[in-house]
Amino acid sequence: MSNLENLRKQAKQILRWHRESHYPVAATIRAALPRFRDLNDREVLAAPFSLADAQTVVARQNGFPDWAALKKGNPAMRDPAAPTAEAPMLSGAEPVLYVADFSVALAFYTQKLGFAVDFAYGEPPFFGVVMRDAARLCLRQVAGPVFAGDIRAREELLSASITLDTAAGLKRLFLDYQTAGVPFHLPLKTQPWGARNFILRDPDGNLILFASPAD
Repeated sequence: MSNLENLRKQAKQILRWHRESHYPVAATIRAALPRFRDLNDREVLAAPFSLADAQTVVARQNGFPDWAALKKGNPAMRDPAAPTAEAPMLSGAEPVLYVADFSVALAFYTQKLGFAVDFAYGEPPFFGVVMRDAARLCLRQVAGPVFAGDIRAREELLSASITLDTAAGLKRLFLDYQTAGVPFHLPLKTQPWGARNFILRDPDGNLILFASPAD
């Protein structure tokens, strides 16, 4: 199967997700198509959206202005054996945190930790993404315990690790969270290997580490 055929399938999948009101695809569409840029998730999913629109999304994800340019502009799109112009670059990561009550978790991350809601999916919501600056965390509601007993606290099993550029910024964040009454698993300290960090605990026992260089 050619790479172009795979891209056609991707476009059809995006179209299907839009028709099925699959909330995560709204952010993808909004990022690729200017006419959706000022719409929220519900408005994106309610707006007209065609296969040609989906193909344009795929084309722009691959560095082309539209589907026609994608088909004619890069031989690698038709020849899967052709070398790519550049090595793949990972642009981000989104740890998934498992929570018992999505609304409670969302309130903690937005009201206590200063994150904003990127999107929430479901009626009522059971999955979503919160973001603060370049940090993004997924929240996923589950019906029962994911970890046995207090193993996370005993073994210090982190659910996410977030970095800051400066020790001053880390200290200010720690003090802000302290004032907000956030529970800590580990207070702010400098580690023997030179990092400075603290670990907080969310309402579901997820441990989130915040770290910076010591100086």
